[in-house]
Order: sequence, then structure tokens, then C-alpha cells
Amino acid sequence: MLQRRIFLLSPASCGGKRAALLFNPRADFIVAQRVRSDEGAPLGEVFSFLSGLYFRGKLNYARAFENPPPRRASGVHIITPTDGLCSPGAMVTLKDLERFAAVPIDADESRYRYPLEVDAKRLAEKIGPRCEVILLGSVATGKYIDVLEPIFGKKLRFPREFLGHGDMARGGMLLKRAESGVELTYIPVSNPDRLGTRATRKARADLDARLEVRD
Repeated sequence: MLQRRIFLLSPASCGGKRAALLFNPRADFIVAQRVRSDEGAPLGEVFSFLSGLYFRGKLNYARAFENPPPRRASGVHIITPTDGLCSPGAMVTLKDLERFAAVPIDADESRYRYPLEVDAKRLAEKIGPRCEVILLGSVATGKYIDVLEPIFGKKLRFPREFLGHGDMARGGMLLKRAESGVELTYIPVSNPDRLGTRATRKARADLDARLEVRD
């Protein structure tokens, strides 16, 4: 039986140059027209425009390999700065993007953390103990992990292949894997490798020191 698996995607920046294009009333490309309308545009489509290759890679990859528990939860969820976890199909407008841009992605920021905690706890109850939760986003800091790991525990994992690569390289990698059907390798977010070579060396040195004390 295939491993049950859902994906959490980190958000795109809503305050950069590409975001400014959406706010330009003269912009006539489709995403800009839709997000300025009363109905809005799908969140996944908007974030793919804002982030370019990286978010598009995350979204395509997650859609290719999602395998959620049937009838319990969807397989792809997007982390937002203020609205917790949202579906890629959720409709957003310029007002939503303005709200997103005003709140920093920081584990100590309650406007970000509280909605995410509420949605993550609800999702954890739905998927049960055997479904993996794959974070497609930064694991080098605590902005996502400090909020999500206490809720999902060992089920929270990330692609090992992300280590040592920047956003553009990750985006290209994800798109290629989605097209080929070859999945990445996932490791727990608690793995010290996620913090880089120096941090890994320190973590291992600390472990060796503790073992020596016990001996």
C-alpha cells in the first residue's frame, strides 16, 4: 500500500516587485485582471506568479505525488501569512494580498502563528497518525517548523534533496520530478542535516560529548 502523504507549501512573498505588478491598474495579463476582480483569482495561481519557478515547482510536485487519506482531507495545503492553511483553489483578491504583505512570517508573530496552529491541529486530527506531512519550504529557520513540528511531530518531513540548493534550483528540481514521476527522498525535520554542514557537525559533536559523559 502506498504511503499516505499530504503536502504543505510555504507562501510566496506578497510585497515584492512582482506583487506590485498585480496592483498596477494598467496591468492587463490574466492573473492581474482576475485578482483585481471581485471574484479574485486562485491562490495557487497567484502565488505561482509571485514566486515564479519555485512555487510553480512546489505546486506541480505536490499535485503529482499527493496521496491523502480518502474522504478526510485534501492533499495540498498552502501556508499563508494570516489565514492559516488554504487550498490552492481558494480565491484571493488584492485586499487579501495586502493583508498577507502586512504580516511577517515569523513564529513569534501571533497573527501568523495562531491561524496556522488552529488549521494544522484540525488537519492533524483528520489525517490520523500514519499519514506523512511533507513541508515544501525552508527548514533552515523556525518560521514553519517551530509552529508545525509540535503538532505533527515525526510525521513532518522535508525533501533531503533540498539541502544545499537555493529556491530556483529547488523549483527546477521539483518540476522535473513531477514530470518524471520519480519522488524525492523525505527525512524528518528533526534531522540535524537540515541546518547545514556546520550545524550538523555541532549537533554530532554535542551528541558525542553527551555519550562520553555517560561512559
